[in-house]
Amino acid sequence: MRTTRTTLRTGRAAAAITSLTAVTALTLAGCGSDGAKDPGPPAGPTSTAGESVSLPSLKGEKIQVAAVWTGPEQENFTKVLKEFEKRTGATVTFVPAQDPIVNFLGTKIAGGAPPDVAMLPQVGAIHQAAAQKWIKPVGPEAKAQLAKNYSKGWQDLGAVDGTQYGVYFKAANKSLIWYNNAVFENAGASEPKTWKDFLATAETISASGVTPVSVGGADGWTLTDWFENIYLSQAGPEKYDQLAQHKIKWTDPSVTRALTTLGELFGKPNLIAGGADGALQTEFPASVTQTFTGGDQPKGAMVFEGDFAAINIAQTDAEIGKDAKVFPFPAVGAESPVVTAGDAAVALKDTRGAQALLTFLASPDAARIWAGAGGFLSPNKNLDLAAYPNDVQREIAKALIDAGDDFRFDMSDQMPQSFGGTPGKGEWKALQDFLKNPKDIAGIQARLEADAAKAYKS
Repeated sequence: MRTTRTTLRTGRAAAAITSLTAVTALTLAGCGSDGAKDPGPPAGPTSTAGESVSLPSLKGEKIQVAAVWTGPEQENFTKVLKEFEKRTGATVTFVPAQDPIVNFLGTKIAGGAPPDVAMLPQVGAIHQAAAQKWIKPVGPEAKAQLAKNYSKGWQDLGAVDGTQYGVYFKAANKSLIWYNNAVFENAGASEPKTWKDFLATAETISASGVTPVSVGGADGWTLTDWFENIYLSQAGPEKYDQLAQHKIKWTDPSVTRALTTLGELFGKPNLIAGGADGALQTEFPASVTQTFTGGDQPKGAMVFEGDFAAINIAQTDAEIGKDAKVFPFPAVGAESPVVTAGDAAVALKDTRGAQALLTFLASPDAARIWAGAGGFLSPNKNLDLAAYPNDVQREIAKALIDAGDDFRFDMSDQMPQSFGGTPGKGEWKALQDFLKNPKDIAGIQARLEADAAKAYKS
């Protein structure tokens, strides 16, 4: 799954995320798609008895919505669209899109058949679509919802040169490491706080007879997340901003240090499920499910990725808080990093239906529906945290909101999509090659810089 990604870097956010460790140490009930095992507040309803936003009658209008979501994510988003249909009378069709979605939309537009609305998973994609004049500005009703429900930082992420185009609907915390609790208990391992401790824990687990780390290397975006977490913690936020904007080169010593650090894991194939070759054939969903399948003898003991991994854990017999637990990404520098992201809705047609859907998606009413299903975070500050199905997700959501405006968006999602968001190209391909040969740091840096320079000039 390719989900939105944002980087939070405040004492408030870090403290809230750190509290996640204490929360998940409890024997919580499951945090899967249904949330039925949790004794906490009930999930939000799929119908909005207390409606917070007025929507027009759109009876007879047909609306197409394109997104790259599949499986449980598509199913949960469809529930949101069904509620919109119920309240407006419109007929809404979900259009499966390929990644990168900008290329998919370009083909549709060239053929004269663009969808009405699309969900874009990169800031760079919004800028590219605006530059091509593919997308329409957000209307006054949606703007009012944004002003009411979103911090200025989240509004700004959806704007280009002062014009609002995007409504960020779905967010994610991407600085979490999920682990098989039975494996940890059998190995006598504890949750690591630092990168050094993380590597030591991996060796301890390996000595117990279980491969410690599951990596979904077939999806290049997971590898950019590994790099970004290490780089943010090690190099700091200023350098992170500079690299994201290509104000420093990928041959910078700070990149060398981050790749060297990542190579401490990638350079030991015995620590990775299936070795490098196996990881490169493992897609993200499988990297999660294989961590929580097989009892105390899974293919991997730990898997790195966001809160949305809960969706995949729910497809196994593991219960979050009991069999599956989570800790913050370990600190490489002074602090643990917190990287998140988000998907923004944009209108490709300036119709009443498209604008009404943006308005709905900017409201707590829409966010409440998916929040109740699990595997979802909303940047909407007026969404009641009780809508989330369990304490784990409430704590993660609270950290996102508590960060206010003090955050940075995921680095690769800020870059031109040809470099930071295209399968088999740019950063995705370079880091896949790095996973296969982590000794060639200089060569990988040279390739990254050459590809980045080309992308930023285009």
